[in-house]
Amino acid sequence: MVRFDRYMLSQLMWLFGFFALVLVAVFWINRAVRLFDRLIGDGQTALVFLEFSALGLPVLITRVLPIATFAASVYVTNRLSNESELTVMMSTGASPWRLARPVAVFGVISALMMSLLSHALVPIASQQLAEREVEISKNITSRLLTEGEFLSPANGVTFYTRSVDQDGVLRDVFLSDRRNPKQRMIYTASEAYLVRNTSGTSLIMLDGLAQRLIEETFSLSTAKFQDFSFDITSLIKTEKQIVERLPYRTSNHLLTDWDGTAERLGVSRGMVAEELHSRFARAAFCLVTALIGFATLLVGGYSRFGVRREILIAFVLLVALDSMRGSISGPVLDNARMWPILYTPSMLGGLIVCGLLWWASGGRLFRRTVQEAT
Repeated sequence: MVRFDRYMLSQLMWLFGFFALVLVAVFWINRAVRLFDRLIGDGQTALVFLEFSALGLPVLITRVLPIATFAASVYVTNRLSNESELTVMMSTGASPWRLARPVAVFGVISALMMSLLSHALVPIASQQLAEREVEISKNITSRLLTEGEFLSPANGVTFYTRSVDQDGVLRDVFLSDRRNPKQRMIYTASEAYLVRNTSGTSLIMLDGLAQRLIEETFSLSTAKFQDFSFDITSLIKTEKQIVERLPYRTSNHLLTDWDGTAERLGVSRGMVAEELHSRFARAAFCLVTALIGFATLLVGGYSRFGVRREILIAFVLLVALDSMRGSISGPVLDNARMWPILYTPSMLGGLIVCGLLWWASGGRLFRRTVQEAT
């Protein structure tokens, strides 16, 4: 039995790694397309894109981890059943409760992975991602130094440059300023430079033309200039600041002093309780997903026609339990003392698993007889 436990656990871990890798890749590609378009379109480098992708992986993995756990459990149980390995083990006297031990160990491993992600990696990565987004929003290079595109760094302002040399020289610059409703200004220059100083950032334009249109009289005046300084500090100034949020706090900061945490972050005690215990509940749910897939297929027994019905039942049970998690957060947000209800899906799933294993041990519900199987 010990050798069989190791064999089954190794199969579960291999299939879990495969399904997790495939699901993460599918979800990551879907997200990366939008992220790539936004970052590269704003003038960021590929390294920034890779950094943002890496920081978003922990959140992505927490979403696919229960699915990968369930898929691995169902696939391995189905294969062992089709190859009669489970039938042989049960014929030697091993009960369904005993056969469930490697699956339970696998579920615990998955729960520990989810705990590490939910309690530490996701909050840290989310905070780091928020900080990098603020830094990017303050980066003038990503907001003005984009070649061949008309940009609007502020309301009423349009900026264009044909190309940017390696030494930072902007070629064929166009700047339209419509912030003053009484007049419009258009500046064109063959060259321009960005100059930073203690007071802000200026755009130095060389060999250009300034045009001013008075709206009331529709009079147009022009002036050529050799060099002209235009203060663009207000155009690139951003009000974004790094705001401390509840999801950015690791669980060790949330375990104690709910009142102090709620006061510092400007949230209620219920929000603190919901955030903390939902992390524990997600980890417990991973254990349930592994056992539900195994127990449901074990109840069906062996059949040469397959176990598609049992797989469908297991999937429906998983969806039903997972849908409960979104509807039980409301009472906890209103009253922090209601936090135990967050574990309802996991506890209900555990009861379902116990019932299925009991039926597999001696009941007849969902069990195929030899005549039905043949």
